[in-house]
Amino acid sequence: MSEHIVSAYSDELEKLSADLMRMGGIAETMITDSCRALSANDLALAQVVIQRDPEVDAIEADVEKQIVSLIARRQPMGHDLRLILSALKIAGELERIADLSKNIGKRALKLDDYVSAEMRNAILRMSRPVSRQLNQVLDAYGSADPNLARDVWASDDDVDQHYNAVFREMLTYLIEDPRRISAGAHMLFIAKNLERIGDHCTNIAEFVFYQATGEYLSALERPKLDQV
Repeated sequence: MSEHIVSAYSDELEKLSADLMRMGGIAETMITDSCRALSANDLALAQVVIQRDPEVDAIEADVEKQIVSLIARRQPMGHDLRLILSALKIAGELERIADLSKNIGKRALKLDDYVSAEMRNAILRMSRPVSRQLNQVLDAYGSADPNLARDVWASDDDVDQHYNAVFREMLTYLIEDPRRISAGAHMLFIAKNLERIGDHCTNIAEFVFYQATGEYLSALERPKLDQV
């Protein structure tokens, strides 16, 4: 393979990784902004989050085209093949994270006056470890660090514990004032969306670890916290 072809191939792989990082950065901002919009009752910011989702969808579609082209033209093997296949999986996970963040923004628009500041703050508290998890797994992907990927994978119980705490807290608020039932239902769905984002971050960590090592992280190695 000529030096020119090798250089072009390397550039294509770098573009693929850069597009995934850009996609991840948008998804990370969407998580933060959707929960900030909910916390501050900022309806304009919630709309901004919703409007960003098509941008993530467009990047995912372009990433898929790049991957099909790379496989067809370069016939990658070994580490390069793992990198490309992992990129396809990671793009799908990031698209789902963006969808869930968009859903949080949509629910933020539907909340009524019965949502207390305490209820909003509970969601904001839960969003922080979720955002941190995505940030760390993107760092693991960008640096191809299997140890950091494993750490993210092992941290999923922290998000589950926050979800269980928020779930119980919301039920307490509903019992105290039945007028909060509609708003409380939205808040419970929002908390579940955040918990699912944490699951997608864990999935990305598995793909990063596989990309770097060629080995699989077994779900049997990490006990899953029981959810309420």
